[in-house]
Amino acid sequence: MENQIAISNVWVGVVVVAILFAISYTIGWWSSRMTASEDDFYAAGFKIGPITNGLGMAATWASLATFLGVIALIAKLQVPFVYLWIQWAISIPLLTLLYGTSLRRMKAYTPAVFIRARYGKGATLTIVCWMILIMIMYALGQMIGLGQAFEMLFGIPYNLALVISGVATIGYITLGGMYGASYNAAFQMVIMTIAMIVPMGAIMKSMGSSGWWFPPLAYGDMVPAMLQVLPTFFDMKYDFRWYFALIPAFTLGPVALPHLAMRVFTSSSVKNARWAVVWFVLFLGLLFSGTYTSGFAGNFFVATTGQAIAKADQTLLILNVFYNPVWVAAFVMGGALAAGLSTIGGNLMAISGLVGNDLLSILAPKMEGKTRMKWGFAALGIGGVIALLLAFNPPKFLVTSILWAFGLLATTATPGILLGVWWKEANKLALIISANICGVLFICISPYVLPNFVVGKGLSAALGMSGGMVTVPLSFTLFILLSIIFNRIPALSSYAPALEDKKVIDRIHGWGNYDENRYNSITWPIVLAIICVGISIWGLQPWS
Repeated sequence: MENQIAISNVWVGVVVVAILFAISYTIGWWSSRMTASEDDFYAAGFKIGPITNGLGMAATWASLATFLGVIALIAKLQVPFVYLWIQWAISIPLLTLLYGTSLRRMKAYTPAVFIRARYGKGATLTIVCWMILIMIMYALGQMIGLGQAFEMLFGIPYNLALVISGVATIGYITLGGMYGASYNAAFQMVIMTIAMIVPMGAIMKSMGSSGWWFPPLAYGDMVPAMLQVLPTFFDMKYDFRWYFALIPAFTLGPVALPHLAMRVFTSSSVKNARWAVVWFVLFLGLLFSGTYTSGFAGNFFVATTGQAIAKADQTLLILNVFYNPVWVAAFVMGGALAAGLSTIGGNLMAISGLVGNDLLSILAPKMEGKTRMKWGFAALGIGGVIALLLAFNPPKFLVTSILWAFGLLATTATPGILLGVWWKEANKLALIISANICGVLFICISPYVLPNFVVGKGLSAALGMSGGMVTVPLSFTLFILLSIIFNRIPALSSYAPALEDKKVIDRIHGWGNYDENRYNSITWPIVLAIICVGISIWGLQPWS
């Protein structure tokens, strides 16, 4: 299959990419004319409607990995991957329900705005630094994918493809701010959904499916044929702990992703933020089910034709090159590029907000808003360049750096956000200590830093699943227990939540009055801490 990796007619790819970037730059230029303040740059003036935001959420969440690395994982994990994917998909509804609409009442730019209002400057610096690191890692995965997509489209060396795609992408995102990122993401979601589903219908028809007219369900009538050629496809290959580990690694991590939370914050109202989630579920459901169909088709193709796909990341392109005209294959890769562009846009806007608004408001509190916004522009470009440079030596699987980052985010940021929103006893110093200790521990027990000091093995370790099962519950436990202890030590009274900190909680939940007993129990946090201790111990047991 090596001779089918690149599009045979390079000029078809050139036209597709030129049109895609021309539209993206036009939207960015048009959006730049609407950007006159920090509200405009970071939150699109809090004016984005539910359908546009639902499309934008789905596009930002889907990422280029949906077209490349995710299908590679389906080839490797087969049906168990469905359970992994469910954990990703439910994170946006959980984000909205658990804190998104509450923080929308603050007109926040990023979750760090809440962290500062709730915990103060020291804790904010800690969480912002972790979030910036994670956003760069997330953008790294997208840059790698863009380089691979350009490589496949044009048949040029990966490094050259990376430079061309990276520079072009950073340019249009820097131009438009959050208005541009929002409207571009909505446009890109439409493109990627069509590119995933429509060509796959032709492929499924060629494979003999009678349900080809709706690919997200097309493989249903092909199950008997799949069982004949690949009987193990539907096997549940792992024990219960493997599936349970998906929750801390892939559900709780994305809940704290700043670029996803920022989509909720841009909504024109709390009601529209909730409706945006409904549209998100619909749009992402179409794309994700189409992607799983592609993974199913890839496995079926290999099993029936006997032709191995050397690079699993390229499965979707190879299927389209094999079954569809060259212009269709080019359009599919255009959809993949759209997925990468939308997610990088969200990543870099998050970095911009974290630096320009959150970090500088602490380090330079007297700096004017327009000056901070300029620094936000600069941070956006610098973050993109850093991700671009790191992408020259990419991980084996496109999604590795992205998924591993989820576990790190769940360890460092999620406890502070969730407990801060729902528990008045959450202590500033406890957050700093638990986030830093457990964040460093997560890095250390991964297979990337200290190879001889790893929890779990194989894919579960590489994706951060086994490590997250230890450090995420440990982080919650430390945060809860240290909060209870520190709040009762007079010498540490300056770190205890003040009355104004507690009032923030009642206010963001929409209460018109303050009640000291509301969200102030220590019973359920202690029960949660005990459960988390058990989960951490379970995660430390030998993995099969």
